[in-house]
Amino acid sequence: MTISQDKVVAMHYTVTDQQGNELDTSVGGEPLVFLFGHGSLIPGLEQALAGKSSGDKFKADIAAAEAYGERHDALTQAVPKSMFEGMDVAVGMRFRAAGPDGREQSVIVLEVTDEEVVVDGNHPLSGIDLSFDVEVILVRDATEEELAHGHVHGIDGHAGH
Repeated sequence: MTISQDKVVAMHYTVTDQQGNELDTSVGGEPLVFLFGHGSLIPGLEQALAGKSSGDKFKADIAAAEAYGERHDALTQAVPKSMFEGMDVAVGMRFRAAGPDGREQSVIVLEVTDEEVVVDGNHPLSGIDLSFDVEVILVRDATEEELAHGHVHGIDGHAGH
């Protein structure tokens, strides 16, 4: 069985940046299990997985535009520190905030001064080309319930909750 729309896929992966720094891995832990074709993965990795089968091992280099997108300078801005009144704001903290389009987005604090807090709404991996080492563990048909819910109910199709 090959990976295509509405198939359940279980895979192990290791992702690195172009300098070879490991950013994340599932190796040694639970595999990533997801419903293919439902936006669970970055577009470039989903494209690389299409047509693969259980047991396939491959490497995929994914350009930033097909991963977490390019960086957008407009998503980095200084806001008055008074907006964080009563909070001990520090570099690296994450918050939910209204984005330029009014939708809620995650921001990370880059800098704190006496007057301002500089926040960045870009995904931490935006602007970075990524390399994935992937091993496909399982490909199966999704159950009717998984399709109706739009997500996987465990590696074997049964909810574990």
